[in-house]
Amino acid sequence: MVAGPARLLDLTRSVSRLGRGPMTGIDRVEAAWAAELVKQTEPALALIRTGAGFLLLDRVGMAALLTTDLPARADGLARLTHRRHPAWARAETLARRLAVARCSRFGLARMVRRWCPAGGIYLNLGHANLVPRTLRQVQRGGLKVTVLIHDTIPLDHPDLVRVGSPDAFRRKLAAVVQHADRVIHLTAATRQLTEGHFARLGRVPPGCTAPLGVMPARPDPAALPAGPTLSRPYFVALGTIEPRKNIGLLLDVWDVLAAPPQLLLIGARGWAGADLLARLDALPPGGAITELNGLPDDAVAALLAGARALLFPSLAEGYGLPPLEAAALGVPVLALKLPVIHETLGDYPVYLNDSNRYSWATKIEELVQTTERAGQTDARIVLPTWEAHFNAVLSPA
Repeated sequence: MVAGPARLLDLTRSVSRLGRGPMTGIDRVEAAWAAELVKQTEPALALIRTGAGFLLLDRVGMAALLTTDLPARADGLARLTHRRHPAWARAETLARRLAVARCSRFGLARMVRRWCPAGGIYLNLGHANLVPRTLRQVQRGGLKVTVLIHDTIPLDHPDLVRVGSPDAFRRKLAAVVQHADRVIHLTAATRQLTEGHFARLGRVPPGCTAPLGVMPARPDPAALPAGPTLSRPYFVALGTIEPRKNIGLLLDVWDVLAAPPQLLLIGARGWAGADLLARLDALPPGGAITELNGLPDDAVAALLAGARALLFPSLAEGYGLPPLEAAALGVPVLALKLPVIHETLGDYPVYLNDSNRYSWATKIEELVQTTERAGQTDARIVLPTWEAHFNAVLSPA
């Protein structure tokens, strides 16, 4: 039991991701929130759904969850429910050891009411548990539901996501429409799109616009992997390799460059079409294009800091963190003029057309030849901070 209004942070998604490689953007958001809530004086708790029900962690457990090494072996219950995901099973085992309370899937309202008698807010940042039954029980336990909607790409660009994703996402949005007391939006552009979908679903919940903070890792050249030769000009594309990231355009550009520089594709392969994967598989070892994944943050920052530019031809974004991280390091950005990118970065990037590989090739050749790495870095931007983000969300609506 905690005294005073509580902040209950859903870390179900984070637990499912522990031990499975570098953090994704959503992982970082949940980790930043966990670290902030642990520091604040208000009561802080974490909620985790398991195969058997729900776990509740207090402030100490929340801090330990994201900093403690996973146990070498999962417990029997976790092995039973996550047979195909051993890292997830070990992470759930750790969470169970740290829990101060647990309940069945039907006892959530009672557990929340017992531990949060003064009410408070439930923060869902990763879209796990966005189902009516869970949100309804949280509200019956006396908490206000606050949900972060990163983007509505599955509905706006169904051709860029997995088959079935639009329907699954629409169901989550419907649950938010029905139960959310407040929605967090990352930009005005994404808020406009999201609230349009809300309106079509029958209700627009109250919301706030709170851009995520930008705090890139400190570049560490000692953490760089062996392989790429960094003594000559190179470019970086950063992010999961999937259709909306438009990596195929960069492959097209490199096909037409007379003397192609190095291109480092930093990120794991996600869902991608067979044609793109075949093109990547056909790249010659030691050629101009290199795939890198599983790198620590300080190595990624070092590669980004030394690049002639970040290439970001993404077709759709909810926020676009890599360009902001590049800007924080003073690295030029070449990108499509998406509304969210223009909103967050203004005139800092060089904006290019998606359909014209030759305009990309021309600009890349210019950056290779110039003795000044930064072509557009005279444009000054004010990067968003985590402090401003937390204040916007936690201030009274």
